[in-house]
Amino acid sequence: MIIAGIVAVVALALGLAIIVLYNALVRGRNLAEEAWSGINVQLRRRHDLVPSLISAVQGYAVHEKDVLSAVAKAREAGMKAAGGSAHDVGEAEKGLSVALGRLLAVAEAYPELKANENFLQLQRSLTELENDIQMARRYYNGAARDQNNRVMQFPGNLVASRFGFEKMEYFELSDESEAAVPQGFPVK
Repeated sequence: MIIAGIVAVVALALGLAIIVLYNALVRGRNLAEEAWSGINVQLRRRHDLVPSLISAVQGYAVHEKDVLSAVAKAREAGMKAAGGSAHDVGEAEKGLSVALGRLLAVAEAYPELKANENFLQLQRSLTELENDIQMARRYYNGAARDQNNRVMQFPGNLVASRFGFEKMEYFELSDESEAAVPQGFPVK
């Protein structure tokens, strides 16, 4: 009778531990998914701003069709990658950052464009968006890190593997120079 009671208490404790670990994994996954959604919102805002920026530059820099075309193609690639893995989205967005950097560098050669209030407002908006994207990226990576810790650490790894929880990808830039604000962005 005592042994049966001990076994029942141990089984109950084990069952409760599994429930607590499972719920922590679900909570962590939901938090990371919400954080990823925040990144997607910021990237969509960035993609929506690009046509206005191209239009503003196009009126002044008519001889820069290759740069304008590269920005448009990079935006399209970013929009196609949306909803994909963190790695795929990151690669597409790096391409857009490089193209936008080239576009803003071209704008430096046109003094009347640099003085245009509409262009300056678009440039400020883009800078704010880049800052918002970085904040959203840090938040997501923190949530992914916490979830990865739950998935990889004992005893959570036993529950995670049993219920199909996997390690999450970080949304990172592959090289520190790419993490910097592209050339041509004003720094506040």
